[in-house]
Amino acid sequence: MVTARTGEGVASFDRAEWDACAGSDNPFVSHDFLSALEQSGSAIPRTGWQPVPIAIDGPDGRPAAILPAYAKSHSQGEYVFDHAWAEAWQRAGGDYYPKLQIAVPFSPVPGPRLLLRDASLAPALIAAAEALVEQHGLSSAHATFVAPDQIPMFEAAGWLIRTDRQFHWANRGYGCFDDFLGALASRKRKAIRKERAAAVEGLEIVHLTGDAITEAHWDAFWHFYQDTGARKWGRPYLTRAFFSLLGERMADKVLLMLALRDGRPIAGALNMIGGDTLYGRYWGCTEEVPFLHFELCYYQAIDAAIERGLARVEAGAQGEHKLARGYEPVATWSAHYIPHEGFRRAVADYLEHERQAVEANIEGLGDYTPFKKE
Repeated sequence: MVTARTGEGVASFDRAEWDACAGSDNPFVSHDFLSALEQSGSAIPRTGWQPVPIAIDGPDGRPAAILPAYAKSHSQGEYVFDHAWAEAWQRAGGDYYPKLQIAVPFSPVPGPRLLLRDASLAPALIAAAEALVEQHGLSSAHATFVAPDQIPMFEAAGWLIRTDRQFHWANRGYGCFDDFLGALASRKRKAIRKERAAAVEGLEIVHLTGDAITEAHWDAFWHFYQDTGARKWGRPYLTRAFFSLLGERMADKVLLMLALRDGRPIAGALNMIGGDTLYGRYWGCTEEVPFLHFELCYYQAIDAAIERGLARVEAGAQGEHKLARGYEPVATWSAHYIPHEGFRRAVADYLEHERQAVEANIEGLGDYTPFKKE
């Protein structure tokens, strides 16, 4: 017998015990990051994210397996779109919400969703999520942006697997940005140099991390984030308090890039530093400058990854414009538990057709990378 329990949020867990399961490679599943989302008022029941983390304790009484999970009353802030599923379910007379979401709120970042100090507990943890769905009459459970090595665990449990794609930059042993440019076709190389020169004309670009990030910097970035959030989502997902907590708890994992004009920030990009990956998260500006978005979010991220010896840059969801800038299409995965047999069959059929289209899209886009052709 294995007994699972739900907690009243990530903050109700001991930090060291949570991180012993989460590991240190992916900052988004850390206790610091997830508890900051709760304690800042960003991911809470009022915003449609009720934290219900599931844990299985080991013989020592400490968590040996944890699932970061939320009861969701909508499908916003997930980046794996199931609105059509919700509409179909509700047209058939059912209630799609609440559903169980196994994810990092507002973060389309692949990573572990089964946080395992004891790897043998993975099947039991997945079964606990299924039991929670059935005991509370939820429509479904969705594990989004699952690390590739964990997808077989969900697949073995009978969950439906969904494929999507992002654009990531891979460090092929480059010593500097010019080494990366040397791998590109001549025309693409010239275009990037031209973009970079135009973007930074009259500006200073600074990289800040650790104690160098002050509340004044967060104030400036908050204005940038609000502008982008209002245009993309109607309202920003994250509160101002979240950024202060991030700086207080995880400053050494934050890389904040700012563009300054005469010493005044006019644009910024927020990145998180992982074990082998730089994760680009948020961007915004108060002054429109041609190509500055590409410079701060893509080229400066490549510079930073090379300097730090990181293996890749993950620059967030969507964006085929990243392709011309050396970011290549890669598959991402999610897993879905749908107990209703009829609805499950319909979704499975949809996913099979979608998967074929996504795979063809990835293969086709691969032909348009800027790298020299063999």
